[in-house]
Amino acid sequence: MAGMSVHPYREICFDADGDPDGGPYDVSAGLDVTDLVVFAHGWNNSPAVARRLHSSFFAPFPKLLAGLPGVHVGYAGVLWPSMRFPDEPFPDTEWAEGAPAYGPGLDGATRDLLSCLFAGHGATVQRLAWLLEEQPASRAAFAEFGMLARQLTAVPPGGLEAPFAEDLPRDEQSPPAVLYEDTLTLCLRLAAALHREQGGHPNIAGPGGGPGAAWRGAKELLRQTTYYAMKRRAGTVGELGLGPLLGRLSRSAAAVRVHLVGHSHGARLAAFALRGLPEGARNVKSVTLLQASFSHYAFAGSLPHAPHRCGVLAGLQHRVDGPVVACHSRHDTALGVFYPLVSGLAGDPAAVGTDRRWWAMGHDGIQAVANTPRPTLEEALRSGLPASGCVSVDASRVVRRGGPPTGAHGDICHEELARMILTAARIGDTGPGA
Repeated sequence: MAGMSVHPYREICFDADGDPDGGPYDVSAGLDVTDLVVFAHGWNNSPAVARRLHSSFFAPFPKLLAGLPGVHVGYAGVLWPSMRFPDEPFPDTEWAEGAPAYGPGLDGATRDLLSCLFAGHGATVQRLAWLLEEQPASRAAFAEFGMLARQLTAVPPGGLEAPFAEDLPRDEQSPPAVLYEDTLTLCLRLAAALHREQGGHPNIAGPGGGPGAAWRGAKELLRQTTYYAMKRRAGTVGELGLGPLLGRLSRSAAAVRVHLVGHSHGARLAAFALRGLPEGARNVKSVTLLQASFSHYAFAGSLPHAPHRCGVLAGLQHRVDGPVVACHSRHDTALGVFYPLVSGLAGDPAAVGTDRRWWAMGHDGIQAVANTPRPTLEEALRSGLPASGCVSVDASRVVRRGGPPTGAHGDICHEELARMILTAARIGDTGPGA
């Protein structure tokens, strides 16, 4: 494909229900490869934006693979309907420069993206934009904003996404604050967290005590409700779309070794593909989850706070004929600050940010899975990775750049991360621990 940094490259396109977007296809057709690296983006405002991210992310791979005998690597990018707010930092990409400055309102590009992503809700998006611009002081205005923002997350009639929102058993994870907490209360929490974590940024004023403070948090509520819908959709596409496709690939191209990589909600997509992988399919040889935007307990066989319960992906690491690697960074404020605030239970003061039940995998790695090594990225590259099971890799020394409101969440285009993916993949069996 013209403009792509790697070759051969294929695209795997799904709609919101995990159906092929554009008709049936065979990803292996015409490919003569030993290994296939499949990358699922977390943010995508258009196919063109997704392709630029894929190209930037894959760029280090050819140099790292040069000279390996008998190795022929192919690449695939998963395209699925999601959204990145344009004011969020994404270092080392073509669109990093010229992004709109962070602020409380909705610029025209963001309004257009929301209207496209949530078809039929154009009037709702315009009303939300008006409320953010005018900032009415009444509690009724906040209640209206919360109602409208949460309308965007509703599953459309006939949609298949409803069962795919949970990372933990439903009665452990409901009702989530992002959907059910009092709007003004949650907006003030989000505004205070943003100021506390990024208070030195010139475009963010202090929270104060008036309605202006709450409206600064209201945009974060809209961002988080949008991401809740994306989280649910990622699970749908992974289990109903990518997993079955990989099962078909295991029959049509049994010798091809597949390596799944996902970023943010795309990490959830890649992980949920294991739920949709047919029994007996053993072609997935590694899974790498970069700044994964779902629960750190998802793979747990027993939850620390509820030992009789398990995460929704419990035991599924054993469907991988290789390691499941989760990279995390303390510089990711999207996951370290905002994710737990909106994932906790509505009306539960104990769930305000510090309760580990609601932490994300991209913040502190895979938790409550026995015998999970926890190397730093430098240690993993120096000493290698286990041949199977879960691994949590602290990538904070590399994944560290990015301003408000998401911090280093998008800082993933690094040669060191590419090396780690290849180490997990054991491509050529040349690395330490192979």
